[in-house]
Amino acid sequence: MNPLAVLRNTFGFDAFREPQEDIINALVAGQDALVLMPTGRGKSLCFQIPAIVRPGCGIVISPLIALMQNQTRALQQLGVRAAFLNSTLDPATAAGIEAALEAEELDLLYLAPERLTQARTLDLLRRSRISLFAIDEAHCVSQWGHDFRADYLQLDLLARDFPQVPRIALTATADARTQEDIALRLQLQDAQKYVVGFDRPNIRYQIALKQNPSKQLLQFLRREHQGDAGIVYCLSRKKTEDTASWLREQGFNALPYHAGLDPGTREANQDHFLQAEGVIIVATIAFGMGIDKPDVRFVAHLDLPKTIESYYQETGRAGRDGEPANAWMVYGLQDVIKLRQMLEGSEGSEEYKRIEQHRLNAMLGLCEITTCRRQALLAYFGEDSGPHCGHCDTCLYPVDTWDATEAARKALSTVYRTGQRFGVNHLVDVLLGKETEKIFQFDHHQLPVFGIGRELDANRWKSVFRQLVARGLLSVDLAGYGGLKLEEKCRPLLRGDETIALRQDVGQSGRTGKRLTKTPLDAHIDVGLWEALREKRRQLAEHQGVPPYVIFHDATLRAMAEEQPRTLEAFASLPGVGTRKLDKYGEAFLGVIADSGTA
Repeated sequence: MNPLAVLRNTFGFDAFREPQEDIINALVAGQDALVLMPTGRGKSLCFQIPAIVRPGCGIVISPLIALMQNQTRALQQLGVRAAFLNSTLDPATAAGIEAALEAEELDLLYLAPERLTQARTLDLLRRSRISLFAIDEAHCVSQWGHDFRADYLQLDLLARDFPQVPRIALTATADARTQEDIALRLQLQDAQKYVVGFDRPNIRYQIALKQNPSKQLLQFLRREHQGDAGIVYCLSRKKTEDTASWLREQGFNALPYHAGLDPGTREANQDHFLQAEGVIIVATIAFGMGIDKPDVRFVAHLDLPKTIESYYQETGRAGRDGEPANAWMVYGLQDVIKLRQMLEGSEGSEEYKRIEQHRLNAMLGLCEITTCRRQALLAYFGEDSGPHCGHCDTCLYPVDTWDATEAARKALSTVYRTGQRFGVNHLVDVLLGKETEKIFQFDHHQLPVFGIGRELDANRWKSVFRQLVARGLLSVDLAGYGGLKLEEKCRPLLRGDETIALRQDVGQSGRTGKRLTKTPLDAHIDVGLWEALREKRRQLAEHQGVPPYVIFHDATLRAMAEEQPRTLEAFASLPGVGTRKLDKYGEAFLGVIADSGTA
């Protein structure tokens, strides 16, 4: 079977994107591959098509039940013989799927790593004809990566137990260290590596200081995303529920999602997000991996992500359809302290903590930079983005800086004079000469630094301390109570050998630049026809219990409205219309076009 024919007849597209065809041909030929490709660029096709073309069944190792179910459901709509095995199935259904695998009646089977490594499952695979193994979300393999799962560390057994079966590992996010770790742990050092650029030009990156997070989020949503689908990420389960409840009070269709919810509620909330329009999910990072919803118009962070990889992975869930989308975040020094305390309390090795500390510092550095955020983000992944993007917040609203040399010396001196064991609020009180109970308790009113900083207000001093932490001149003492400590890097500044310029913080409300421009309908598209096509899609999706985009993406509906096909042959030429969907939906949508009176 020809891969291009499968692309056309099954998936409804006429040509591959680079380098999909090379990856697919390598797998079809029995070679291994390591693929780094941004979300929305068609990673799944790179293993789905070879699994259909090669004899046997492709085994996909997938980390989340929701991901398996979504991809299986979408493939079945295309006529692909796909199934999954996980804990949601009753014994009889699971036995039927196992029998279908042995009888070579499946093209693709999705498994969690925990099930794959069971002796019973391995025996089943040895008795079956396997076309390939695909390790999806392969960053989970890395001991340094996020979403760490212990069973991923056993996947090197695939190379040992099934040496003749080609393997492909895929992820949208991995820095150089993680790429090396993936290759090592999966025994893919000799595999062909395919790295597609990390840039997502349709996403606008915006990062601001926390002042009043709820008010800032509300302003952002009402200004940019009234009625849009989106994801709001929070660090704690309680905050997700509180934020979702508050957004509902403000008139938004918002639902929480976190691991502490009962499974039925969690699944219902996710299904509503996928199948309805304009729903906002407020979630911990447990939500979103592998979610194929193409029209997520924004991802907002109310807390600082742990790493740039996490940030890139989570923001990449916006704008999968290529249309404009927003990645918006607010952060503060307390986020850094909280994340560092969590890291210190983890059970990871000292080396793990050290590397994760570097990654957290890089994330904070991305927040604090005064130059193009897209440049810095891509540079982290080793990619040269060229000139400034002109689209992120620092490009749209250039950041003012000020000579903070003297203020920084005062701040550092105050940290030293108070014994390098106090947090920001107390240090600011010392600088401002406030006569608090704590000041007198420790006799800090007698220090030479007491009251030497009255030229700045409390917020300006907090900004100074935050940026000194971001620059690595100060660190947070995690062994104590979050006190600030001097780092060796601050010595030249204290000695007077260096100067320092810091960013001039501005209020979020002061930035009223351009709204995100959403792709409008072309002037020649009949709005009535467009809405009728959307309604037909909604009805079909509701009848089958699937998300509307599983029927057809917006791009396909737009092509229907533009070209207004009158025959099944013409309908078949639309992007995203394969043989199965032509047979299943062609007449229904042709009827809508005919009834609109525009055809």
